[in-house]
Amino acid sequence: MSENILEINNLTKHFNSASGGIFNRKKGVVKAVDGVTIKVKRGETVGLVGESGCGKTTVGRTVMKLYEPTSGQIIFDDQDITNLKRREMKSIRSKMQMIFQDPFASLNPRHTVGTIIEASFTIHGVTPDGGTKKAVGNLLERVGLNPEHLNRFPHEFSGGQRQRIGIARALALSPKLIVADEPVSALDVSIQAQVINLLDDLQKELGLSYLFVAHDLSVVQHISDRVVVMYLGKVMEEAKTSELFSSPRHPYTKALLSAVPVPDPQLERKRERILLQGDLPSPMNPPAGCVFNTRCWKVQDKCRVEVPQPIQIAANHTLACHFPEPTN
Repeated sequence: MSENILEINNLTKHFNSASGGIFNRKKGVVKAVDGVTIKVKRGETVGLVGESGCGKTTVGRTVMKLYEPTSGQIIFDDQDITNLKRREMKSIRSKMQMIFQDPFASLNPRHTVGTIIEASFTIHGVTPDGGTKKAVGNLLERVGLNPEHLNRFPHEFSGGQRQRIGIARALALSPKLIVADEPVSALDVSIQAQVINLLDDLQKELGLSYLFVAHDLSVVQHISDRVVVMYLGKVMEEAKTSELFSSPRHPYTKALLSAVPVPDPQLERKRERILLQGDLPSPMNPPAGCVFNTRCWKVQDKCRVEVPQPIQIAANHTLACHFPEPTN
């Protein structure tokens, strides 16, 4: 058994797209994910960050085989699942689950909470010890909800409680890996901390591994062991959380971290905020060379023609940049 629960090797996911009028449609390809390599160790949390449109959610959904990969390789628990069909994936899905971003949309409003969680057992033909109802009650209790509320409907719960229901559903079949797609971004800040602490406690108790997709860097810093930074479908930098936040080497990572507020008014006033010029380019027409070259303040001619290859600059620290930032 390898130390990695998940290995994503050179993964790409392209979508066909059409633009223009009815009689003048042009076909194009959206390069949502373009050659991404990520490894998640057993019991580890890897944070996947980047601004909206960078492809991080697509990575999570492709790992779960909700999207079929265009190319590359996905290895889960020492098994290559890249080309498995839907029927072949059924037995594997019990061991890899997903928590969705919007707790208001991810729960069926016509079903009770008990029915929503029971569906996991029904679909996979599992009969828990003590019966399904008892198992559902135990799951609700484990995520901090009243087991007696299993006959209530989703609209009777707050946003934070609904996300706890989503977590309980993900835990039902005792998974090894959970892909969390921005699980707290739709919640109030005070509730975010409670849900993050719950995920932390569940990981310690059950030995879970997380691929944690987010754009809030303060949340990622709190929960992640390692962080992968994406931009326009590509990985820019990967490092241990403490090292990435203390000494970012990629200009894009440095710009992202400069936007994270510091809880010290004096330090906050002295900090330099890096404002990136322009918008994220279209994934239908990414820039040649380094995809960040249109917004990078260190850009040189080499960046516009040559794609930087990921290189390991230190133990557990990988970077794709021709002209990285100096170490602090």
